[in-house]
Amino acid sequence: MQKIISYPISIVFYSAFALCLIVFHPIQWICFNLFGYTSHKKSVDYLNFFLTKCTNLLGTTYHFQNVNRIPENVPIIFVANHQSLYDIVGIIWYLRKFHPKFVSKKELGQGIPSVSYNLRHGGSVLIDRKDPKQALPVIKGLGEYIEKHRRSAVIFPEGTRSRNGVPKRFSENGLKILCKYAPSAYVVPISINNSWKMVRYGQFPMGLGNRLQFTIHEPIAIKDFSFPELMAKTENAVVQGIKN
Repeated sequence: MQKIISYPISIVFYSAFALCLIVFHPIQWICFNLFGYTSHKKSVDYLNFFLTKCTNLLGTTYHFQNVNRIPENVPIIFVANHQSLYDIVGIIWYLRKFHPKFVSKKELGQGIPSVSYNLRHGGSVLIDRKDPKQALPVIKGLGEYIEKHRRSAVIFPEGTRSRNGVPKRFSENGLKILCKYAPSAYVVPISINNSWKMVRYGQFPMGLGNRLQFTIHEPIAIKDFSFPELMAKTENAVVQGIKN
């Protein structure tokens, strides 16, 4: 029954979602080219505020636990499991004070209003999954960027989205590079729950009435642990917080 009800609601949702992307694309361009980073960043924040409101049409709610644990005025590496696009929408808006930047696949850098522009100009990086050699210097640059500006990087070490909420094996390569080039950073594990339920039927229709839960775990200072210890602590924290 929910799936049947979702068809007309999903049409309204996608119409509103697309309208936001189209409207904010020229706003981003103006902000970036005429006023610089701070103005552009605010335009991206408010784009994602409106995108979260679009998901409210589906009965989606966002809940972030323990945001006060995140240290301020230091580089941050958020490490999270990945369940859907709406992980990103939530992180950009609710963790906006930390200036989150993403490691994304290069295909997203073209053809998507607002999203592609922000990925190319907002500080995030694009990697070619088929060319690991290309990815290394790109991720290195992101590490140096957050170290210099005391901003945050977001990495999903599963590499791709979980279709049913069950976490995939974590890859260490991207996180290892970020840690090497942002040595004063803190790794902050995040467990994301229920985001996959929004796309349980695929991209259409959407799942209804989901409570997206983002649980922020204890920050880990990179300088205090060897990388194998840090990787194990991070993956364990994220996985233990996932409920299926």
